[in-house]
Amino acid sequence: QVQVVESGGGLVQAGGSLTLSCAASGSVSTINSMGWYRQAPGGKQRELVATITSGGSTTYADSVKGRFTIFRANAKNTVYLQMNSLKPEDTAVYYCHVERWTRVLGSDEYWGQGTQVTVSS
Repeated sequence: QVQVVESGGGLVQAGGSLTLSCAASGSVSTINSMGWYRQAPGGKQRELVATITSGGSTTYADSVKGRFTIFRANAKNTVYLQMNSLKPEDTAVYYCHVERWTRVLGSDEYWGQGTQVTVSS
């Protein structure tokens, strides 16, 4: 099992910055990737924001490229999302996602509880 804890959300004005953090604990040795997804209000689907693999490869949604940066601490089970030039449309609940993979068992995934990010215009 893996426990996922996020922090760092809040209220910020448009153009401002926030940094989200996510720490995974428990059976973390087989983590393949960690990332951030978000779900905007109004029943919108959860969407990918950014991911980083155990090898350091990153993926970003087109809407955040050039504004958001995902990176890891020295411990590979902690990731951060630096969000700059925030826009009102970035308002959402942000969820940390953890994927593990082993050749024998395949993959499984875990989610954090979510942290609210609100960007005022």
